[in-house]
Amino acid sequence: MTVSAGSVAPPFALPDQHRAPVTLESVLGQGRAALLVFYPFAFSGICGGELTAVRESLEDFQNPRVQVLAISCDPTFALAAWAESAGFAFPLLSDFWPHGAAASDYGVFNPAKGMALRGTFLVQPDGVVSFAEVNQPGEPRDQDGWRRALAAV
Repeated sequence: MTVSAGSVAPPFALPDQHRAPVTLESVLGQGRAALLVFYPFAFSGICGGELTAVRESLEDFQNPRVQVLAISCDPTFALAAWAESAGFAFPLLSDFWPHGAAASDYGVFNPAKGMALRGTFLVQPDGVVSFAEVNQPGEPRDQDGWRRALAAV
């Protein structure tokens, strides 16, 4: 079942592209909200376009009140290569092992394809999800919805 607005966000601990551990609790514990952006694959067209748009307007999505955490089931080595080649300065988290565990907890894991769906969740500092949307493979997200949700933070 997909996590919905009003739900308590499932906790997670995942390595970033540099293999450093990142927990949802560590972000929320700083008094920041977390914008969780689950995506299918590094180096893929729609995913690349979405995260490039985040990079190009990073101040809209990440600031002292909000931290972007992009999450896929790719291994850390692929994420490091992608972050370097694309210039992503926000954390790319690896949900590689146990494969798709965080995506499953949020209800956005496609086990038949071994990938996350395009799930976006805004988790407030108190751990409650205030925005949730899920797009299917091949269906790009409207980031203006994210901006509206972030305006309330």
